[in-house]
Amino acid sequence: MLPSSDQNEILKRRTFAIISHPDAGKTTLTEKLLLYGGAIHVAGAVKSNKIRKTATSDWMEIEKQRGISVATSVMGFDYAGHHINILDTPGHQDFAEDTFRTLTAVDSAIVVIDSAKGVETQTRRLMEVCRMRKTPVMVFMNKMDREGKDPFDLMDEAEKELGIHCTPVTWANGQGLKFESVFALDNRPAELSEKLQEDLEMIDGVYPEFDKEAYLRGDLAPVFFGSAYKTIGVQELLDFLVENAPSPLPVTAEERIVEPMEDKFTAFCFKIHANMDPNHRSCIAFFKICSGKFLRNTYYYHVRKDQQMRFAAPTCFMAQKKETVDEAFAGDVVGLPDTGNFKIGDTLTAGEKLHFKGLPSFSPEMFKYIDNADPMRQKQLEKGINQLMDEGVAQLFVSQLNGRKIIGTVGQLQFEVIQYRLEHEYQAKCRWQPLQMYKACWIESDDDAELDTFKKRKAQYMATDKEGRDVFMADSAYVLSMAQQDYKHITFHFTSEF
Repeated sequence: MLPSSDQNEILKRRTFAIISHPDAGKTTLTEKLLLYGGAIHVAGAVKSNKIRKTATSDWMEIEKQRGISVATSVMGFDYAGHHINILDTPGHQDFAEDTFRTLTAVDSAIVVIDSAKGVETQTRRLMEVCRMRKTPVMVFMNKMDREGKDPFDLMDEAEKELGIHCTPVTWANGQGLKFESVFALDNRPAELSEKLQEDLEMIDGVYPEFDKEAYLRGDLAPVFFGSAYKTIGVQELLDFLVENAPSPLPVTAEERIVEPMEDKFTAFCFKIHANMDPNHRSCIAFFKICSGKFLRNTYYYHVRKDQQMRFAAPTCFMAQKKETVDEAFAGDVVGLPDTGNFKIGDTLTAGEKLHFKGLPSFSPEMFKYIDNADPMRQKQLEKGINQLMDEGVAQLFVSQLNGRKIIGTVGQLQFEVIQYRLEHEYQAKCRWQPLQMYKACWIESDDDAELDTFKKRKAQYMATDKEGRDVFMADSAYVLSMAQQDYKHITFHFTSEF
């Protein structure tokens, strides 16, 4: 076990993700939490004749132009004797895969809901991942300063749509133009309006008191009301999170369960990001520390590569502002410079062979051929494609029929991001060619003869992924269904993790 001083550091950690449908106000909430932590001093929403800052967590150029988050930002700050690590995720559905992977690196989550729109599609999908992983969840009903749904209707909708019991911890004093403040239900004002008195009587009759154990099991979501834009209800949320959210939790590896207080260091890579600093074409691999303590300039074991590595410049982040760190603890996220050594899912340990699961690539839903639009920049294009695929932005397949490169994504926006980043970060130009494709499936079989026959007969549909694994590219649901029916000894996988 670690010495008690290091154990205390781990107990101070609160590592959580903020998730929502696009436009629910997630990035604004992130920013206000950073303001309370003293990590920033001017909110990005502040606009004047001379100041127009963009949100701290949206730092990529394309994010600033489009006003959306397309990459997970990692931010840390100290607050009330605790160390807070926020992972602000992209809300846009085309980047759901990045968010799914991020949820493997957190111990709890805040779900942001727009009180005018209620629970939306992307929120439902992300909540399914939280429920599957039994991640403790808090709900923030945002934009109460706008006319929206009745708070009780929002609570009912959250329970029904998110599949989790809810109980309010704060309540809104008014709504829309009449919204003034929120108050904690365990510290009610002495004088209340008739409407609020009725609300509180109904709350007492319908909802259970907050039960911390049920929350930690992922069975109960405490609900908060407020306006991130007006900074109302945010501090109540942060104080409650510090008090009740879990410190780092055990993590399941293939070999065993890893406890955070173990003295041996372990960590896994859940994200890789190229070109965080446009002046230096460098990649950063983000590692979530699962156990023990990380020390700078110490040798650690890279399990997949079977070699020792040490890191002279590990970093922690406040969005893209990074600082070199000498030490970090279980629960923290460290950025390690990457010159091509890391892939998503890689494990670093003090020497043990461990493999952390749960970081899949999903079967893409949209496909296009990618061609070089500038023959003089072939090397730059190759480097750009490889680095962006290592980040998990999309997936690369090579057709075995014609050797052409195919990019697979879950949404159209990813193609735009890839094209933009190739041009602005790698000075390379690409052209897209349409490709009618239904599904990419990874295939494997214990029957070598049947697998060989399948690959010969389906040669026009076969490709390899970045790892050289066989991928069947079915151009219709019928073709896929018939292949599954005719080849009983072949397994068709719809995520890369098998």
